Amino acid sequence: MENIYGGGRRTNENGLRFERETSLDSALAAAGCRISGNRVYLGGEWIAVSAPKNELYTVILGPRGVDWRARISRKILPDEALLNRMNNTLYILEKKFQQAAGSVDEKLQTCDFKKRQYEKLTAGTGISRVEYGYVLCDFFRQAQYRDVREYIEAVGCWYEFREVPLSRLGLGFI
Repeated sequence: MENIYGGGRRTNENGLRFERETSLDSALAAAGCRISGNRVYLGGEWIAVSAPKNELYTVILGPRGVDWRARISRKILPDEALLNRMNNTLYILEKKFQQAAGSVDEKLQTCDFKKRQYEKLTAGTGISRVEYGYVLCDFFRQAQYRDVREYIEAVGCWYEFREVPLSRLGLGFI
């Protein structure tokens, strides 16, 4: 059967482009922050720590003595994470790009479970709260995703389309 949706390599290329276009650090820099390593500064004040993928464990959780193996059964990697130092909240951002119905459809329904896993990881670390949200491509605006979008919000997670939701990250300046 002919692949009419351009999956495989082309979907991966488009997905990677979407991830670059929705970079947390780029959005923070555009809003006037300075990024140095993983630290985010605003006007000279260290306000947050930005950590993609495995850096969540090395930069945010490791220094707090967290060994993920002792807390959860399988390591989970966020697309991007931000620890807001002003409100001690860890914000997990997952980016989902899709061009046709497929496996990402069901991944959107795992937000509650993943948020709970991140809460297990942060328990007793001084991180007071975990927020979990999606940055979605326009494909998920379709009516067939209405129930999933409603579910995401019903379980205390959130979503935005095509942009990093700086206003949701508790930084106060946006």
